[in-house]
Amino acid sequence: MNIEIKKSIKPVNYFDAINLMEARLQQILDKKEKQLIWTLKHNKIYTAGTSFNKNEIIDKSIKIIETNRGGKITCHAPGQLVCYFVLDLRNKKDIRKFITVIEKTIIKTLKSFKIITFADKNNIGIWHKKNNEIKKVAAIGIRVRKWIAYHGFSININNNLKQYEKIIPCGISDKGVTNLKTILDQDYSKLEKKITENFILNLKN
Repeated sequence: MNIEIKKSIKPVNYFDAINLMEARLQQILDKKEKQLIWTLKHNKIYTAGTSFNKNEIIDKSIKIIETNRGGKITCHAPGQLVCYFVLDLRNKKDIRKFITVIEKTIIKTLKSFKIITFADKNNIGIWHKKNNEIKKVAAIGIRVRKWIAYHGFSININNNLKQYEKIIPCGISDKGVTNLKTILDQDYSKLEKKITENFILNLKN
């Protein structure tokens, strides 16, 4: 697989990231550039996908950036790992299978940190259950254009969970949001490397 692995150390401006992905998508269609997997962080920003509803904004004073990805409202902020991609699905043309690859990648990676999570066919994302409470630990939002998939997923590591009180995260009001440090306080410095490795491995299968 001809995939560029890109890792940004400093926080990346959200709009710059979207512009880069959309430019890369066209370059792939024009056979001028490789596919891309890109890990990064954003400064705090609330973004809304194509299926969001305005009644999912609890604090009307916050600024919501409407995007062309799938899904509803989420918050990107320091302490969260974002994994964007621009990947060519033209040979397989199976979006459901591609989402399953993302889900398996996150679940397998977190299992290596002794954290058991699961996917839910009714509520997209990756979930953790503790004391009969189910909370989201990773969000997934993708868009597909001409069978090129882009946008990506995010994993909460040690971000400020109070930021989610201003919205109904991903439009789901009966479940909460958590992060890895809350679930199990340990070193997550190798998470970024492992998620990339597992993603590439699962894409090949």
